[in-house]
Amino acid sequence: MRDHEDDAVPHGAHGRPRTWPEHWAAFKRSPFLPAVVLMFILAAAAGLFAGSYTYAMANPAPRHIPTAVVTTPAAPQYKTFVAGMEQALDASLRLTGYATYADARNAVDEQREFAVLRARGRGVALDVSGASGASVAQLLSEAAAKVGPATGVQVTVRDIKPLQHGDPRGLALFYISLAAVIIGFVGAIQLSVHARALDPVERVAFTVAYALLGGFAIAAVADWWLGALRLPFAESWMILALTMFTSGMVFTMFNTLMGRWAMIPTWGLMVLLGNPSSGGAVSWPLLPSVLGQIGRWLPPGASVNAQHTAVYFSGHQHAFPFLVLAGWSALSCAVFWGWRHRHPGGREPAPAPAHAADA
Repeated sequence: MRDHEDDAVPHGAHGRPRTWPEHWAAFKRSPFLPAVVLMFILAAAAGLFAGSYTYAMANPAPRHIPTAVVTTPAAPQYKTFVAGMEQALDASLRLTGYATYADARNAVDEQREFAVLRARGRGVALDVSGASGASVAQLLSEAAAKVGPATGVQVTVRDIKPLQHGDPRGLALFYISLAAVIIGFVGAIQLSVHARALDPVERVAFTVAYALLGGFAIAAVADWWLGALRLPFAESWMILALTMFTSGMVFTMFNTLMGRWAMIPTWGLMVLLGNPSSGGAVSWPLLPSVLGQIGRWLPPGASVNAQHTAVYFSGHQHAFPFLVLAGWSALSCAVFWGWRHRHPGGREPAPAPAHAADA
């Protein structure tokens, strides 16, 4: 039987009050330390999330816009119009000359150029490509409508590669890629919580499985159910599945290296940095220059680029975005496999069978 007087005994050794080092040691062993740390991390993440998307997307401004030229550079209306456009845009048109209009159109299909400028009688024709970047096409069209009358140059503007009717703002591809990125690493988080005992091979296999099913579901909803996009279904499905797998394995890699704090670098890489710089919501010529350069090297940007080409520029697909996704997947799998003993999941070794003599 405990004496009631024991309840009043201070918690320190030998009945003395705890010192600050002892309080700190007890706090570190309690669940309150990670909860407090997480509280500040979430507050910082909220601010960074708002800041990164606002910085990249709230007020996009062009710096240089790749434009194909099929005209005589000395043509007075050409020089007047280009000067007026650059003044109106407060940016430069990065002009590249092409011998024929067909060559310039091919450069647009290859996504090297965002518009084609050519002489047309005493005026000029500006062909924009909404599918190359809706925000860039809109910016060029609005500027041309003002510059033409202001400079006395007759301007004809047309969209030679319009967006699909179900996606007039060109955001649907960004949304389906965003879904693949987010659900990709959320799926890996859920596996680590609810299927913790999976061994490394099983964990990778289930990541492949939910990526394939998830990619199919995203494509089916966007195309068959909502009709927002007409997708080249098999290709779009595989791009979405590869994106989900890459995102899931990126979290698994960080979970291997950092344990329970893996969400921090995953969120930073894929959401805070990757999605705003992907070019899906704002075309890369309108992004801050650093984001425009690094975005295509990250999984979200690679996914958007591959999907964008598959849907709007069939026959002009590039290997680069697939190499980026495959590279991140390979790196993540290699780190996970090489340090799999550090991963918090896995099954405990089976106990050795008892000897008959011990029965």
